[in-house]
Amino acid sequence: MRIVIVGSGAVGSYLAERLSNEGQDVVVIENDDARAAAVQDQLDALVLVGNGASPATLTRAGAKRADLLIAVSNSDGVNVLACHAAHVLGTRRTVARIEDPDLIDGVTDLGVDVVIDPGEMAAHEVLDLVSQRGVSDLVEFVDGQLTLVGGIVRRDSVLLDQRLSDLRQHHDRFDWAIAAIVRHGETMPVRGDTVIDELDHVLLVSRTEDLPRARCLLRRERDPIQRVVVLGATRMAELAVDLLLADHLEVVLVDHDETRCRRLADRHPKALVLHGNPTDPAVLSDLSLGEGDAVAALSGWDDVNLTASLVGKALGASTVLARFHRLSYVGLMVGSDIDASVSSRLTAANAILQFVRRGRIHSVATFKDTDSEALDIEVAPGSRADGVRVQDLDLPTTAVIGGIARDGRATVPTGSTPIAAGDRLIVLAPAHAIHDIEAMCTA
Repeated sequence: MRIVIVGSGAVGSYLAERLSNEGQDVVVIENDDARAAAVQDQLDALVLVGNGASPATLTRAGAKRADLLIAVSNSDGVNVLACHAAHVLGTRRTVARIEDPDLIDGVTDLGVDVVIDPGEMAAHEVLDLVSQRGVSDLVEFVDGQLTLVGGIVRRDSVLLDQRLSDLRQHHDRFDWAIAAIVRHGETMPVRGDTVIDELDHVLLVSRTEDLPRARCLLRRERDPIQRVVVLGATRMAELAVDLLLADHLEVVLVDHDETRCRRLADRHPKALVLHGNPTDPAVLSDLSLGEGDAVAALSGWDDVNLTASLVGKALGASTVLARFHRLSYVGLMVGSDIDASVSSRLTAANAILQFVRRGRIHSVATFKDTDSEALDIEVAPGSRADGVRVQDLDLPTTAVIGGIARDGRATVPTGSTPIAAGDRLIVLAPAHAIHDIEAMCTA
C-alpha cells in the first residue's frame, strides 16, 4: 500500500516509522528542512521537503497512485487543503487531523474522508482511566462487548508470582484470558508455564460486563475516584475537564499562568481553578490529596507532567496519570508511581491504523511499550482460519486470540474453541506478524 503522510511531528513520525517497518510504501512530506533531514535519518522511507498542500509536492510524492493520504501537520488548514489536493489528484482515501470544531463541518465536500481529533480522543481516554482506576490500558472491541484491560503488576496483584495455568484454575468464575505480557519492553510468549513477575505489563481480555473482576486481577479493588486534579491548561486538559464534570466528578484545575486561569474559571465555572506551578509541592499540598483523589498531569511538557504526577503521588493521590509526547518515557515509567500514561500520538495512530488495516479488520489498537497490535478481524469463508480450532491456528509465538464474536455474542475462547466464517477474532500480535494474520483470515 502506498501511503503519503503530510507532517512529521509526533503523530506523523510515529506512523511513518511503524508503517515503513512493516514494509508499506511510505512517503513523508515535511516543510521544515532540518526536521525533514532528522526524520530521514530515522526512517526507511522517502522524505520530501515541501508544502504538503501543494499539488506539485503531492505529485512528487506519488499522490496520484496513493491508496491513502494522512494529513497530520500542526495546521488544520494545511491538512484540509492537502486532502483536497490529493483527492483531486486521485488518492483513494484521505484522513485529516482537525482540532478546530468550527472547521470540521463541510470538510467532506473538500475531499476529506475521515477526520480525527487526537486531543478529544485522549480526553476520553483520561476519563476512562480515571473511572477504571488502577489500569493503564482500556480498549473496547466488538461494539463494546469485549474489553482489553492492561496494568502493571504490583505487590497487591493476585497475578504476582503465579503460573498462568494455575491462575485460570483458581479464577474461573468468569471468562478471561491474558493476551500479552510485556517485560522490560519485550512481549513474551504466553504459555501455561509462564510466571508473572512484579512490574510486568499484563494485557488481558474479558467480557465488558466482567471488567470489574478483570480489573481486580491486576489491582485490589478500591473505592471510586471522587476528585480529579488536572494540571495544565492545554486543549486536551480542558476537554478532559468538561468530560470529568459531566461524569459528576469534582475537578480542580491548576495552571501557572494567571491570565489563563481567569479564562479557565469563566469557561469552567463548576471547576475550582488555582493559579500556581503544577510541579510545586506547596500548591498541591493545600488540597490534602487522599485515597479518593486522582491527579492528571496534562500540560504540553513531558518533564512538567512527569514531575507533577510524581509530586501528586507523593502527597497522597491514589491514582496519577501523565501525558507524554515521547514514547521513550513510557518504558522508563514502569516501576514508578505513575499508574497510567496518555499519548495523543497513540490515540491518533489507533484511529488511523484501521484505515491502513482495512478490508476485514474492524478496529486496531496500539500500545505504549510494545509494537504489538490488537486487531478485530473477521474470518472469511474458505480462509485458513475457517473451520479450525484456536489451538490449531499457525500463529506466531507471541500472538494470542483473546476473544471471538459470533452471531452478535462475544466470548473469551479456549484452545478447543472452533472458528467459523463470519467470526470476529480479537488478536494481539506483533507488528511484523500482522500481514500473516490478515492472510490467515482472508480467502
